Amino acid sequence: MPIVYRPARAEDLERADGLVVQSINDLTERHGFGQMVKSRPPHFQRFSLADDPDGLWVAEDGGEILGFAFSWACGELWFLSQLFVSPDHQGCGIGNELMKRTLDHAQKTGATHKALITFAFNRVSQALYIRHGLLPRVPLYDFVIERELLKKRLPRAQLRSAPLADQASHLQCLAAIDARTLGLSREKHHRFLIHDGATKGVLFYEDQECVGYVYFSPGGHIGPLAVAKLDALGPAFATALNLAAAGNSPQISAFLPGPSEAALRMAVECGMRIAFPMMLMSSRDFGDWSLYLPRNAGFM
Repeated sequence: MPIVYRPARAEDLERADGLVVQSINDLTERHGFGQMVKSRPPHFQRFSLADDPDGLWVAEDGGEILGFAFSWACGELWFLSQLFVSPDHQGCGIGNELMKRTLDHAQKTGATHKALITFAFNRVSQALYIRHGLLPRVPLYDFVIERELLKKRLPRAQLRSAPLADQASHLQCLAAIDARTLGLSREKHHRFLIHDGATKGVLFYEDQECVGYVYFSPGGHIGPLAVAKLDALGPAFATALNLAAAGNSPQISAFLPGPSEAALRMAVECGMRIAFPMMLMSSRDFGDWSLYLPRNAGFM
C-alpha cells in the first residue's frame, strides 16, 4: 500500500511518541550515547493539537505509523518540535514529505522565521534542514549531575523566588522577559506549563523587581529559564540549582546554550557533566541565547 500522509489525530499521539522514542534511542545508541529517552504521556503534543491542529502530521502505511512531524508557532516564530521516521523506513523519502507539510504549516501561520533544535551529531537531519534554509546557529549542551553530588558543591542562592501563578501581574512579567530574550510572546505555552500539574514555576526578584523565571520538571530538569538582563543569569541559575537540589529527583539537568557563559561556568564548577550536544538551527538569528535556557528540544 502507498504511504499516506495525513493530519494527526489525538488517538495517534501515544503511538507517535513510541516512534519518536524508538528513533531517538536508535540514533543515540549508534553514536555511543546509549538510550536517552523513555516514553511519557504526550501532554504538550495534545495541547498543541488542540491549539493548532495544522502543525501535527503522521506518515502511515496500513495503520502503522512510520513517521511523525510536529510544529508550533508563536508570533513570528515557527518551531519544528519533532520530525522522526521509524529506523526501518529511513532513507525512503518520508522525512522529506513530512518536512514539506510542516513548512506548509509555517507558511499558513505567517511566520517570518523558522527554528528547531536537533542533535549536533545527527548529520543526516542537519543536511535536510540546511537544504530547507535552516542553518546551524547556537550550540547547546545537556548538563546532568546526581542531586547528592550537586548538594556538596552548590553555589549560594542569590535571588528571591516566588511561586508562579496564572494571574495578570505574573503573565505581564513573563511577557516582558520573553520579549527581551526571544522577541516574542509565549503566553499560551506559559499557561500550559502553569497548569501542567507536575511542573513547578517560579519568578525571580532583585528587591521588588522581577528579573526572571524558571520551571522545574518532575525529573529534576531546570528550564526554560529566562532573565531580563545579563548580570541576572548567574544569580538566577545559582538560585535554580538550589531549588532543584531541594527537591526529590535523584538527578538534576539543564540545557545550556553556548552564549550563556555564566551558567556554563557554574555548571562545570558544580561538577555537572555534558550528557550530549545539540544545535539550534534557524532561518535567521533570533533571540538572545545568553539570557535564555531552553526546556528541551521540542518546547524550546
